[in-house]
Amino acid sequence: MGAIVSYQTDVKRQIDTVFSIANTLRGTYQPDKYRDVIIPMVILRRLECALTATKDDVCAAYEKNASTPEAVLKRKSGYAFYNTSRYTLSKLLADAPNLKKNIKTYVNAFSPNIKEIFSDLDFEKNVDKMAKGSKLTGVVRKFSELDLNPEHVNNVAMGYMFEEVIRRFSENAEAGDHYTPREVVRLVTKLALAEGCEDLAEPGKVIKVGDFACGTGGMLSVAKEQLEETCPSATIYLYGQEVVPDTHAVALADMLIKGQRAENIKLADTMKEDCFPTERMRLVLMNPPFGQAWGGNDAADGVEKAVIAESKKLDGRFGENRLPAKSDMQLLFMQHVIHKLDPDAGRACVISNGSPLFSGGTSSGESQTRRWLLENDYIEAIVGLPCDLFYNTGIGIYIWVLSKNKSERRRGKVQLIDATGMWEKMRKSLGNKRKIVSDSQIEEIVEVYKSFKEGELSHILPCEEFLYKEYAVRQPLQRSYQITDERIDALSQGKFKEDFHNPAKAEELSLIDDADLTEKQKKQRDSLAEAEPVFEQMLSLLRENVMEEETLDWEGFSKKVKGILAELPDYKVKETPAQRKAVIDKVVDAMSVMDKRAPIRHKRDGSIVYDDATKDVEIVKLSENVEDYCEREVYPYVPDAQWFDEEDEKHVKTGAEIPFTRYFYKYEEPESSEKLLEEFNELEHQLRELMN
Repeated sequence: MGAIVSYQTDVKRQIDTVFSIANTLRGTYQPDKYRDVIIPMVILRRLECALTATKDDVCAAYEKNASTPEAVLKRKSGYAFYNTSRYTLSKLLADAPNLKKNIKTYVNAFSPNIKEIFSDLDFEKNVDKMAKGSKLTGVVRKFSELDLNPEHVNNVAMGYMFEEVIRRFSENAEAGDHYTPREVVRLVTKLALAEGCEDLAEPGKVIKVGDFACGTGGMLSVAKEQLEETCPSATIYLYGQEVVPDTHAVALADMLIKGQRAENIKLADTMKEDCFPTERMRLVLMNPPFGQAWGGNDAADGVEKAVIAESKKLDGRFGENRLPAKSDMQLLFMQHVIHKLDPDAGRACVISNGSPLFSGGTSSGESQTRRWLLENDYIEAIVGLPCDLFYNTGIGIYIWVLSKNKSERRRGKVQLIDATGMWEKMRKSLGNKRKIVSDSQIEEIVEVYKSFKEGELSHILPCEEFLYKEYAVRQPLQRSYQITDERIDALSQGKFKEDFHNPAKAEELSLIDDADLTEKQKKQRDSLAEAEPVFEQMLSLLRENVMEEETLDWEGFSKKVKGILAELPDYKVKETPAQRKAVIDKVVDAMSVMDKRAPIRHKRDGSIVYDDATKDVEIVKLSENVEDYCEREVYPYVPDAQWFDEEDEKHVKTGAEIPFTRYFYKYEEPESSEKLLEEFNELEHQLRELMN
């Protein structure tokens, strides 16, 4: 816990300094635009501090030969970037009248990979704006005094600073636009490495780590640090994709300081594009956005089209039957993760909110994605974490531990870990973040995972526990029949009317000029127009034959209705005998109610006809026999019910959900009425004393 407190203190001090600088921008910038200056200036100062020790060597080599190869300059700088200018922020202040011009010269003296970052952030445009508002000198002076040297401010503290700066200047961001707290990143990394990674310590290993919603690169940074501790001889390659330009810029700068390849940190939308199509990752660590749309009006341009196109590919990242609701892309990211994992040893930890665990009906993309994950045995564990861990949202979160090659003891099983009670209160909250998971609690969670034992905080369940099948349950068709005004009124509205003459469609077609209608539309318009008076005549004929008493004789009643409607003329929509019979059958059904006194209707072969109006749906776990389930849950209440398996190629009835909290629910008996009355009387007594 001491290390975490230290980070909090250091970060708070640095952040306060940065925000004091931001306040000097008032008047020239609106508060929500402070980040346009602060983020590039923090990056500039961080890079400048990193290059301090080798700056003279780089400048000397460049001044001696302006054609010195990039590789030589990078080697002399000690990083994957360099700057050939003698300027620093402090030196720029010595020539205040030319500050605007000189700071641009300074930034343009960086290596191309860094210049690209400042170009993406519109740095020169903001330099001009600060100069025009007389803010440039003050900002440069204050940043020149900020110590961001990697020897004094490590990457973890720097990550906190970047993310708090971005968060504070994005207060109106959606709950899905959040940044992963560093202790959560450490937990995610430790869980990913806790099993199935023993071989990574072998000499000469090449380890590829991916994060395809990498934000500021925090997951990748911590993963690299952890791997360097446990696998000192390994070569580590980091791969990232990020769609937001300023967070991508932060990630890219951080990766370059770590000596990573700039070309492996891409500014791109993962939903639209896999920037590393031939690469497969040993580890993927991700925190995709919560509740962000991939389709519909709220989605970014081109995303829906790209996702659907990808889902139609034979080996696409997204399954065509696994597209979730357009309002949330979390499970698309989950599918992308599986696609990117090394087929023999890939492991992943993915953060989500509760929605991917249970949202969607049986045939929905969400349910089918869960089913796919379970049937392929990709889920090792799901860890529930406390609420109030994130900066911009107070919701609870989950970590999905995924694997392409489970250990023998885990095969066919899923471990649920309840860590919702493992937290400590922060001394000072950061936005919505009021809680922190301590180092000792991280170790405890990882130990629960590694032990793979049943306990108060851990349940181990077969994959089939979360798979279920929908069965239709119906009762035999038993109905009484009677023509009444109420039933005629009901018939005159709703689906029957819509099917018969569709007034909305008829009106829509009537408003279009003949010249603009296709022949098919003209025929439909004329048919609907012809159907309307027939429909009204049918209602009139029924009203003329309202019955005083009901009957249980289906055949007799059907003949009666057929006779009543015999006066209806043929018309284009319902002109065949089969179509007329279908209309009569619907009218007969509409004039009936369920009645257990009636005889059970049978087909010609003697089998029972079941009433669709009595249809109910039962959800039965795949691990349970459906007949046993009905004996317990259905037949005691509806003895004559019958279940039906209606699944076929067109109708998916097998699904999956993971009701995490249900497995850790603890019943708390409510207080007795005597106890409640005693408390009420005590409160009443206290109130009287206060009033007196």
